[in-house]
Amino acid sequence: MKIAEEYPGLYEYANFELPQEELFLPGHGLCASCTIGVIARHMLKVLGPDTIVVNPTGCAEVSTVVYPRTNWAVPWIHIAFGNGGSVASGIEAAIKVLKRRGVIDPNRKVNVVVFAGDGGTADIGFQALSGMLERGHKVIYVMYDNEGYMNTGIQRSGTTPFGASTTTAPAGRKVPGNVTHKKPMVAIAAAHGIPYAATANPAYVHDMVYKFKKAAEADGPAFLHILQSCTPGWRFEPKYAIRVLELATETGYWVNYE
Repeated sequence: MKIAEEYPGLYEYANFELPQEELFLPGHGLCASCTIGVIARHMLKVLGPDTIVVNPTGCAEVSTVVYPRTNWAVPWIHIAFGNGGSVASGIEAAIKVLKRRGVIDPNRKVNVVVFAGDGGTADIGFQALSGMLERGHKVIYVMYDNEGYMNTGIQRSGTTPFGASTTTAPAGRKVPGNVTHKKPMVAIAAAHGIPYAATANPAYVHDMVYKFKKAAEADGPAFLHILQSCTPGWRFEPKYAIRVLELATETGYWVNYE
């Protein structure tokens, strides 16, 4: 698939061929039509095998690595809910040291990626993320956002939209559901002065792939906020997973920008 052939003149920069090799393997335990798999698969096609994935607790972790099996064909580390940014910072710093000592070829590019949900990013992992961005570590932080703590029963998170009904913010006669607004994570990340921050939507896969490539080439931290449809949490039939994401952008609820 060549991006520029699909979108002539729009993304000349992204005129590259995605490899046939699959680094996010089939057979995972994600819910039917969960778009976490779409995000992870395309992310690794862009970043390639020289990638280390830091995966805090969340839907992706419990569904893609059930001992002794894994769906990640790259180095992968599971860490606690709140320290994705900290662990990635340590890995990135260690790679720099190993390059200086000649253990790793100084010209070899190794991508360090945090792949975390909204709970592990906008809430519990917020402090570690901020520190990572502030210090300028060359880490790609990918937040897949299903707008709630879906893995543990559909509780509200910092990215749950106003009015949404969750188990901890149920819609009723007096309260319309969640009474807070979605945390603007890209604006918060950009406020740290990082070189690249963007939103994406797996329904617009060419745009998402383009942004993975831009993030990988950034000279410093990159932050990607990706909307991710959730069958049980959003309460739709699995066959509509991509359509609801398209509608999010078509209606202006979700804007793809960088």
